[in-house]
Order: sequence, then C-alpha cells, then structure tokens
Amino acid sequence: MAKNVVVIGTQWGDEGKGKVVDWLTDHAQGVVRFQGGHNAGHTLVIGGKKTVLHLVPSGILRKGISCYIGNGVVLSPQALIKEMDELEAAGVEIGGRLRISEACPLIFSFHAALDVARESAKGVPKIGTT
Repeated sequence: MAKNVVVIGTQWGDEGKGKVVDWLTDHAQGVVRFQGGHNAGHTLVIGGKKTVLHLVPSGILRKGISCYIGNGVVLSPQALIKEMDELEAAGVEIGGRLRISEACPLIFSFHAALDVARESAKGVPKIGTT
C-alpha cells in the first residue's frame, strides 16, 4: 500500500521543514515542491557538502528520487536555470528526474521592476514583507 507524507509549516520563515523533508526523503520515491517561489530557500548539508535550494525539491540530492515542481510554485525560469546549472556543476544528476507542471505561473524580471515602481509610487515606506 502506498503512503503519502505531507510536510506543512505553520510559521513564517525558518522552521526546519527542509530538514524534515530531507530526513523523510530516505524512504521516498518522489518529492514535490507544491508552492512558493525562488525567494524562499533551504540549506541542506549532506555528507559535509552544503547545498542551498530555492525551487528544486530537496529529493534531487538523493539518487533515484523523482522530483516535481507543482503548479502552486511561482516559477522564475532564470532562477530555475541558475539553480539547475549550480546543481549539475556540483555533480547532481537532474536529467529525467525533475518534472515541472505546465500550469506554474511564471515570474520574470519585469515583475520585480513593476513591484518596485508600485511601491515607489505609493510614497510610503513598504512594510517589509517578502
């Protein structure tokens, strides 16, 4: 019988979800990143090697684990390509193991520029959210 495990955080910021997911990945066939964007991230240290992931699910660091980026992830193609290049340069095999939902909303550099322009136009200090 198949078993699914979901890790959901109830706090803002660093609460250790990445460590829990990494620990559970030893027994998984697949890992899904279901929401968020490249502004968030988690750091894993495996075998003394530090890796910071922002979009790619942490299962990518384990051989034979399939990884999925779900349609709740706001996807920056530029950030994803950079992260994949860094992983491959570190010897992590990605080919055939990473699947991306075609329904992911895409975010581009002009979106960030629009955000800055809108905040500036308000004329009041922003509240500091990410």
